[in-house]
Amino acid sequence: MIGAGYLGRFHAQKYAGLARCDLVGVVDPDATARERIAKELGVAVFADHSDLLGRTDAVSVATPTATHHAVALDFLRSGSHVLVEKPITATEAEARELIALAAKGNRVLQVGHLERFNPVILAVAGELVNPRFIESNRLAPFKPRGTDVSVVLDLMIHDIDLIQNVVHSPIASIDAVGAPVFSDEIDIANARIRFENGCVADVTASRISMKSERKLRVFQTDAYLSIDLQQKLLTVVRRPATIEEGVAPKVDVEERSFEQGDALLAEIESFLDAIEQGRPPVVSGEDGLRALLTATRIAEQVGRIPVSA
Repeated sequence: MIGAGYLGRFHAQKYAGLARCDLVGVVDPDATARERIAKELGVAVFADHSDLLGRTDAVSVATPTATHHAVALDFLRSGSHVLVEKPITATEAEARELIALAAKGNRVLQVGHLERFNPVILAVAGELVNPRFIESNRLAPFKPRGTDVSVVLDLMIHDIDLIQNVVHSPIASIDAVGAPVFSDEIDIANARIRFENGCVADVTASRISMKSERKLRVFQTDAYLSIDLQQKLLTVVRRPATIEEGVAPKVDVEERSFEQGDALLAEIESFLDAIEQGRPPVVSGEDGLRALLTATRIAEQVGRIPVSA
């Protein structure tokens, strides 16, 4: 486990609890973080990731985004499979290098887009057919953690990945706005993404909200789906088989709730499955690159807008 901060600690806890693998070490340059994780899990700790090169079959990388490329590259070169937190890297070139190296060495490179393992998303996969309009809102109260990147790369990228995985069409155009409020980076942003197949997605992310919310609303020719990713609730409103002129249609409304589950554990189990079974990961390096490219386009467009305008 490379990184013992907020996310890394959770990763380490999951690995430590699995009988199918051995957590051989946790790396973090911060002595306090090392001491805490060593005491909590009774695991060996190291200050530098180079101490574990050649000693692992697989690693999770939960370090600051700027270091993803260098750390993942070292482990891929040493023969390890890699699960790297989102965003995959800071730049397109870095991501492409990791993807190429993983393919050359026949290593699994998985990207930590956690919402793919959300129980509601797993349950609704078969329902999402040719969406025409998608609205997403991801709101969170302000926290200093994560403010080294814009809200687009911190939060919105989750929904970007989900939406592109559903729409299956190249992007035709993007219009985006946003602003820094509590940090030096963009803290609130909205993007309208138009796809070549006609679908439009309106995506909002904020880390300066008074409440926490993670919702997707999907409109199709035959149904409307409201997906609450946080509360694990799904509402499906279906178009009736027949509609009589002048008569209000009787729609079919289905409501389902799901157990909270453990998306991080499911993600890690899926990573280990891909390694053991020799199959592609659920969220590939190419998926991570696709989300990064779109998020970067949005962030760059927002950054070009003068704050005083």
